[in-house]
Amino acid sequence: MMFPKQVLLVLIGLSAGGIIAAGVFAFLAMIGVFPRLIGKTGTRQHILLYETLIILGGVLGNIWDIYEIPLGFGGNLFLGVYGTAVGIFVGCLVMSLAETLKALPVISRRLNLGVGLQYIILSLGIGKLIGSLIFFVENFGQ
Repeated sequence: MMFPKQVLLVLIGLSAGGIIAAGVFAFLAMIGVFPRLIGKTGTRQHILLYETLIILGGVLGNIWDIYEIPLGFGGNLFLGVYGTAVGIFVGCLVMSLAETLKALPVISRRLNLGVGLQYIILSLGIGKLIGSLIFFVENFGQ
C-alpha cells in the first residue's frame, strides 16, 4: 500500500525540481549570461545549439548529481578541463550579475578609482587561481 504514496512523492519531487531548475535557468538568462556570451562570440547563428546544450547540460548535471554516477575516464586531465570550464562559467556569471546590479560603477566611486578597476578584478581572479592551484597541487584538501 506504500506504492501510491511513493509515486506521489516522486511526482512532487520531480515537479519541484523542474520548477527550481527552470527558475535558475531563467535567472541566468535574465541577468544576461547567455545573451552576452552569444554576442561576444558572434555565434548568433547557433542559437538552437546553445539552447540544446544548455538544456542537456542541466539535465545531465542533475542526473549525475542525483545518482552520483562515477566517471571512469579522463582522470586529472578531465578534471582540469572541467574545472577550467566551470571557472569560466562562474566568472561570466559573476560579471553578468555585477553588470546587472551596476556594482562596478559603485565600487569604482567608493574606491575613488578613475582607472584601474579592471586590474583589481584581474588581480582578484589571479589570486583565486593561484590559491586554488596551491590547494589542489599540494593536496591541502585531504
